[in-house]
Amino acid sequence: MSGVWTVLLLLGCVFLPALSHGALVISRDDSTPQGSDGATRLLKKRSTDNAEVEVYSVKVDCKVASRFAHTVITSSALNKANSSQEVFFEVDLPKTAFITNFSMEIEGQTYTGEVKEKEKAKKQYQKAVSTGQTAGLVKASGRKMEKFTVSVNIAANSNVTFILTHEELLKRKLGQYEIMTRVKPKQLVQHFEIVADIYEPQGIAFLEAYGTFISNELLPLVEKTVSDKKAHISFCPTLDQQRKCLGCEGTLIDGDFFIKYDVNRAETIGDIQIVNGYFVHFFAPSDLPRVPKNVVFVIDRSGSMHGIKMKQTKEAMLAILNDLAEDDYFGIVLFDSSISTWKESLTKATKENVSEAQQFIQGITDLGTTNINDAVMKAVDMIMKGTRDKKVPERSVSMVILMTDGMPNSGESSVPQIQENVLLAMGGNMTLFCLGFGDDVDYSFLDVMSRQNKGLARRIYEGSDATVQLQGFYEEVASPLLSEVDLRYPDNLVNSLTTSHYKQLFNGSEIVVAGRLTDYSLDNFLVEVFAHGFEEDFIVKGQASAQEWDILYPEQEYIFGDYTERLWAYLTIQELLSKRETGTAEEKGNATAQALEMSLQYSFVTPLTSMVVTKPETDEEPEGPLIADKLTEDERQKAQRFGHFVPQLMSNAWTHSRISPTNFVDGDPHFMIELPEQEDALCFNIDDRPGTIFNLVRDQLAGILVNGQTIGDKKVAPDGKVNTYFGRFGIVHQGLGVRLEVTTHDITVSQDGKQAKLFWSDTASLKGANMDLQVTKDRSLTVTLRDSVRFVVILHKVWKQHPYHQDYLGFYTLDSHLLSPSVHGLLGQFYHGVQFEVKDMRPGEVPEKPDATMLVKGQELTVTRGWQRDFRWDVKNGENIPCWFIHSNGNGLIDGNHTDYIMSGLFKTV
Repeated sequence: MSGVWTVLLLLGCVFLPALSHGALVISRDDSTPQGSDGATRLLKKRSTDNAEVEVYSVKVDCKVASRFAHTVITSSALNKANSSQEVFFEVDLPKTAFITNFSMEIEGQTYTGEVKEKEKAKKQYQKAVSTGQTAGLVKASGRKMEKFTVSVNIAANSNVTFILTHEELLKRKLGQYEIMTRVKPKQLVQHFEIVADIYEPQGIAFLEAYGTFISNELLPLVEKTVSDKKAHISFCPTLDQQRKCLGCEGTLIDGDFFIKYDVNRAETIGDIQIVNGYFVHFFAPSDLPRVPKNVVFVIDRSGSMHGIKMKQTKEAMLAILNDLAEDDYFGIVLFDSSISTWKESLTKATKENVSEAQQFIQGITDLGTTNINDAVMKAVDMIMKGTRDKKVPERSVSMVILMTDGMPNSGESSVPQIQENVLLAMGGNMTLFCLGFGDDVDYSFLDVMSRQNKGLARRIYEGSDATVQLQGFYEEVASPLLSEVDLRYPDNLVNSLTTSHYKQLFNGSEIVVAGRLTDYSLDNFLVEVFAHGFEEDFIVKGQASAQEWDILYPEQEYIFGDYTERLWAYLTIQELLSKRETGTAEEKGNATAQALEMSLQYSFVTPLTSMVVTKPETDEEPEGPLIADKLTEDERQKAQRFGHFVPQLMSNAWTHSRISPTNFVDGDPHFMIELPEQEDALCFNIDDRPGTIFNLVRDQLAGILVNGQTIGDKKVAPDGKVNTYFGRFGIVHQGLGVRLEVTTHDITVSQDGKQAKLFWSDTASLKGANMDLQVTKDRSLTVTLRDSVRFVVILHKVWKQHPYHQDYLGFYTLDSHLLSPSVHGLLGQFYHGVQFEVKDMRPGEVPEKPDATMLVKGQELTVTRGWQRDFRWDVKNGENIPCWFIHSNGNGLIDGNHTDYIMSGLFKTV
């Protein structure tokens, strides 16, 4: 079909936790709750005519009942063209939310989602892929979100309405709840509306609403009505009010819309609500004195922390130490392959001691490998000794805060063994908090270990605000109010309780417990809370009684069903998913089975379920099931580190977003052949000895030659694998008399007997009559040959102290259509395309990577669906591109054998 569009709008209701297509399958996986936000787009592809698909309505409707948030995102578009168009609907979802429904309304017919067991949905997915149909997609998206995308073919002069619903429990952070709506329509929308209704029986203590994009002219459009127990907030700019200027088509609506609020907390026992046989208990008493804490900061100083990460860690620690209360006790443990401390025992946080500790922090240098086990054990020993010696207050809270960016590779390096060691050593006497820097950290390891010890893990994203992230986390745990908090309910009246014992309650946070009553007619029962306070035990008792919502809100028809039951189910599933990671083998199996059963019962898209939506068939092409999975934390980390997304086989989303084909070789080494006419890509690896020189491009008519020489790792890795990369390129244009030698150190240019040298350490350019060179510091070299092709060389820098890997290069060809039809080489032979057919899709060794049979160049090859990374736009993480992988050094795809392309020198043709 022609004229595929991506109509753009960004809408989405996001709830930041107080920390912070046939058929479509949407699946969910647990991920790290570090705040969340949301955005929705109908994507519009580049086109000469951008008015044929009109987005005429966008509404985000957020309703919150006692912190439980229910969001409905609705968007409508009209295809005004005389031919069918494909419209993409893209939503950024909060990582902590569960999708509960997705539907499409097309010409009066509704296509609605059905939640199914994930494994059953996968079968539909594989069937769709085997018939070449598009798959739905959920992938990682930034720090707080995961992106859901679906497309649908819309007939001429037809409408489509997308409706997405998700639910989650808002978490209290630093004394408030936060709702965030990200709005980036990218165009004027006839009916644009953000509405939020908040119902809080405890009463609303304060509420504020604002937007990052709201000017003085738009400020009056933020309407806010707040009474004792409810609030209504709306933002509904007209078409003209959205304009950047009179007569302009540009929109002012571009940014984030925030609602922040808290509730009244007059009663020490908290707020307990009973609705239709389920209850929820919110506990966060006010005006409690803080409890002193004993904290050991365990800081990674290994070589991988070099540079900005160490600088930001130091800055954060200086501020954190300043925030210690004088009755706190603290210690500092530094680790690489060895362990050192500031002082051998816990020290009181006097001004003098804090100042001395800050000087110690400023002197930290980075070097060596990562011995996490011994470092944490040392911190535990310090706390245990302080307790035995009665050096720390009897009524105090103990915690270890681990800060690292790596994986354990020194001392004890077995992850399960380290987790077992730490669990036994801590023995329930202290809490472990883990802060993982960047994308290389083994976050799952830290997450499980933290939860085993009643704490939590937080990913610290590399960026200019890393210092703020570190300080923000510490602020959340800086002021414990109670320890060993035990919430008790009558055993004969209450069952199926969520967690009711908490190690600590921190200032500004909240404990939430939900359960099911044995007698649905029961409207009251006794509640008791026991905890250790600052100077004495905290004991409160009270009677829970049912809330009559029709009395509290007589003019409101109840908003989205029995919220207490769904809140209970949400919390229960979250806890069961956690037990799948931290419990015994039996507990993991039971938790998995129960979580699956509840996910299906309540239509939650969780790590164990997928939502299947039947998509309308068209005359132009078959439409089958689309599949999108909720990411696991491991998948999310791969997405951020390697660009690996949930399988997106035969997906149009990639090909529609790319302007022209780019063939390249990068990595170990991975060759990628883009074939836009077939909306697909092929890839293969070449494995040979380090030092081998391969011909990549040779065009005798144009006089262009590109050869590349491989390098290997510094030494063989423990797994015995020999990795090779390209470390040197020779580029020749005979007609222009230009010769370039590119290494990981520098770029040497020779022309007409003259020579110049450029260095990767500088941003520089060299312009000539026949050629332009542009070096972006420590990143890329762009070579533009007059009236001819452009090449881009990417520099991949590796930590100098890395025991195995070293810097290497990637090679990318742009404008390859400018080369002659006779161009050849490992890359060059594909510059003018290759015809192939894929059939007989079948399961492969890896479930997410099916095998198939490819008919190419008169041969049948077994190929595997995989991914390769394009690093042009993101040198560190790359952009993931799906491709068919040809095994055995590309044999059967490339002409001849890979050894036919071995050259005797960097500028040789034989």
